[in-house]
Amino acid sequence: MIEINHITKYYGAGESRFKALDDVSVAIGDGEFVVILGASGSGKSTFLNVISGLETMDGGSVAYDGREIGKMSERELTQFRRENTAYIFQQYYLLPHLNVEKNVRMGAALDNNKDFLPFIEAVGLADKRKKFPSELSGGEQQRVAIARALAKNPKVLFLDEPTGALDEKTGRQVLDYIIKLQEKRRFTMIMVTHNTNIAETADRIIRMNSGRIVSVTENTGKKTAYEIGW
Repeated sequence: MIEINHITKYYGAGESRFKALDDVSVAIGDGEFVVILGASGSGKSTFLNVISGLETMDGGSVAYDGREIGKMSERELTQFRRENTAYIFQQYYLLPHLNVEKNVRMGAALDNNKDFLPFIEAVGLADKRKKFPSELSGGEQQRVAIARALAKNPKVLFLDEPTGALDEKTGRQVLDYIIKLQEKRRFTMIMVTHNTNIAETADRIIRMNSGRIVSVTENTGKKTAYEIGW
């Protein structure tokens, strides 16, 4: 269980200071798939960064099974993220001097996972295992980043626009694989996306506006990645 209570987050200083998150509270259950929707500037990516421990909060608390990340030292937080979470960013953050296989292996090594090749195959890059990031398209690099995160076998997976750089066919394929893996392994999955159709695949939908949660909706008619619009 992730318990998020009254978190606030500010950016800037003086007259330019503004509140990016404004008294946000919600609980996310173990094994749940949650999609966060909102216009640009609504606070959804900041929310994701704060609850994942990538950014500090200015008020409130975030607790994983009772452990408050705001009370952890930097070293403890780094260890916590290493052991429990993975993040798929809009940017790829691949190591340019490592090929596809070694980039994914790096993520797998954090969980001592030696069976990482199936993740590369699942995102359609089996024939490009020895290619370097500079030899790949943007969509292919994103698929490497997705495989690397999944190979870590996280307890909680955070995703920020994971299909944004992918064409429809590949996006559906990758989304379908991630969802099926989440259902099989029951890790918690929290995804930010502009694609409102993807919300139809989630257990719950959180909508944000102006740094606040404006609605939380249970999805009673979940669809597969191949049933939604794109």
